[in-house]
Amino acid sequence: LYKEISGEEFPQDPKIQLMAAIRAVFGSWMNERAIIYRRLNDIPSSWGTAVNVQMMVFGNMGDDCGTGVAFSRNPADGTDELYGEYLMNAQGEDVVAGIRTPEPIEHMKETNHEAYEEFRAVAKKLELHYKDVQDMEFTIERGKLFMLQTRNGKRTAQAALKIAADLVKEGVCTKEEALLKIEPNQLDALLHPGFDENALKSNKAIASGLAASPGAAVGGVYFTAREAKIAAVNGPVLLVRNETNPDDIEGMVAAQGILTSTGGRTSHAAVVARGMGKCCVAGCGDIRINEKEKFFTVGDVKVKEGEVISLDGSSGRVYVGALPLVDAKVSGDFATVMAWADEVRALKVRTNADTPRDARKAIELGAEGIGLTRTEHMFFEVDRIPAMREMILSDKVEQRRAALGKLLPMQRKDFEGIFEAMKELPVTIRLLDPPLHEFLPTEEEDIVKLAEDMNISVEYLKGTIRSLHEANPMMGFRGCRLPVKYPEIAEMQTRAIIEAAINVSEKEGYNIVPEIMIQLTCELKELEYVSKIVRETAEKVKEERGSKLNYLVGTMIEIPRAALLSDEIAKDAE
Repeated sequence: LYKEISGEEFPQDPKIQLMAAIRAVFGSWMNERAIIYRRLNDIPSSWGTAVNVQMMVFGNMGDDCGTGVAFSRNPADGTDELYGEYLMNAQGEDVVAGIRTPEPIEHMKETNHEAYEEFRAVAKKLELHYKDVQDMEFTIERGKLFMLQTRNGKRTAQAALKIAADLVKEGVCTKEEALLKIEPNQLDALLHPGFDENALKSNKAIASGLAASPGAAVGGVYFTAREAKIAAVNGPVLLVRNETNPDDIEGMVAAQGILTSTGGRTSHAAVVARGMGKCCVAGCGDIRINEKEKFFTVGDVKVKEGEVISLDGSSGRVYVGALPLVDAKVSGDFATVMAWADEVRALKVRTNADTPRDARKAIELGAEGIGLTRTEHMFFEVDRIPAMREMILSDKVEQRRAALGKLLPMQRKDFEGIFEAMKELPVTIRLLDPPLHEFLPTEEEDIVKLAEDMNISVEYLKGTIRSLHEANPMMGFRGCRLPVKYPEIAEMQTRAIIEAAINVSEKEGYNIVPEIMIQLTCELKELEYVSKIVRETAEKVKEERGSKLNYLVGTMIEIPRAALLSDEIAKDAE
């Protein structure tokens, strides 16, 4: 292989071998896998890498030799126990590559009790020294234990929280130190859904493997990283492999979960999935994968590429079809750690929420207000899109106002639900932002049907669609330019917001102060023009209702021109 790649015989001089190995390590810093890994983990390329040179020890010299990988605590759930695997008469690559199925670390007590006890003591010593769970590699040569390396161990989000809480309880570290051991993006994994318990009881698993990374995932089956990445554009996918390797990284990123037929809890698939917060079932020996013909079998069951299965990374079970998912909740160690964060933080956090359901979930998860409600999402509902299209296709103000009149009660009801959920917390609502062509059909069949429903000609509808098309939809006829041309849109939305705020304030006794965001402004004139429409409408509604409701009007700085003119724009923003 060396000769095939390099064109020369493998060198026999140890010094030449050593220097070649060192150069290979340095060279690996800029290979594609390393670049992707750094990008995913926010590691600067300028850091470079280092090479440690140490004496080799051998775990494959007989039955009194072995090698293994272990964590000082369980990286899947955080339990305070040794967690890992080993193989007798083997080298480290045999364990991590998933070539052979290893034995659980606790079995080492039976094969080499003395080395096991020594390893356990060293693991605890290292954990106390580094004040964190340790990921360790070791080799036993002729019955003697050698520690090859240790590093802070990657862990699931659930495990990170339990380990942080336990380390504080044990006096190993402070609350502040424990908080810094939790990667912020890991918390996202805790918000991923799990499977409904009743569904788990009523469905029989077709296969079972190792619970390598907890969580639940549902998606279509794909057998290569490339196919998974491509298919993920159209919906959730699962990557199914005999065992993953570093070349599969982009497919693993695209997948909702990972299933492998070989390998253990410390294999590549398991370690990477835990680090990404993805569900993983490893070492599922029940499945037989035919990558070439794109299917796998379990007994008489055949699952083809694209067919949907469900993975339970917490139990290691595999199910055919899509099991229903349920939302996670903030409780237990999660609640404890988040309470610590609340004690020490200075920053307040709002959320994005476009529906009353979103708002209720945000409150449940600790949001302190809504920073952005995107009203356009409300118009895409099946019962609302016809009225929205009617408004867009109207060529007279009276027709547009009639269509907007149908949307008014729907918008008002949505805003009432959001205000009720948020109570007196701040809510920022952005007026209609996207270009209008996004609400119109693009397929011929849909265009013909809409023309029939609207009692207009297909040619007229196509002409309208063409006229609304934007060469650059991010900067064209959208944002604040919509109410500049069609002020009745801003009038309707403002009325819905103010009426909803007054209704909920009167019903619940809340002091609601809605924040109305003028969308995508470029300069002061635009903001002044649209904010005048908003304020006049708001004051009119307040007068009609005899209300003294307070409200704020402002904008979002979204483009370079607005950023450069922000000091001018701020004169009209609250």
